[in-house]
Amino acid sequence: MVRVVSLILFLALSACAGGGTKFQAYSGPEVTQIYISKERRKLYLLHDAEVLKSYEIGLGFNPVGHKVAKGDGRTPEGLYLIDRRNPNSSYYLSLGISYPNRADVARSKELGVDPGGDIFIHGESSKPVNGKDWTAGCIAVKDKEMEEIYAMVRNGTPIYITSY
Repeated sequence: MVRVVSLILFLALSACAGGGTKFQAYSGPEVTQIYISKERRKLYLLHDAEVLKSYEIGLGFNPVGHKVAKGDGRTPEGLYLIDRRNPNSSYYLSLGISYPNRADVARSKELGVDPGGDIFIHGESSKPVNGKDWTAGCIAVKDKEMEEIYAMVRNGTPIYITSY
């Protein structure tokens, strides 16, 4: 009886460890930087100067220009860090971007607006979206791609977001 229960438990745990998980292992070169080109709609994972992977992306619903205010639909531009992880994101998996930085806060304060926050690289929406640029200012990729990115990128990784 104990052997049967042990076998059932082993098989159940083996099934859980199989292809049904969104968490991948990664043992390749360290991702030392993320580069985002808003114009090209591309995310690049780099090890020093070598591109390890690239992905097509969606941006905020008003993608041109630097994010200034909460609700403006823009994706920020500049140098930030990956500062948190959300394995239970409403958008599958997500990696937090350290927006706003001090310069962003100062610029928004001068304009008398709230800079916003909660900017992420994340997976797809479970709701229908119109067009490629549909987020509130985040960077969106396909869920399967987000699994790779989530496995490859560590907290503290610099992310450089450019308009070009």
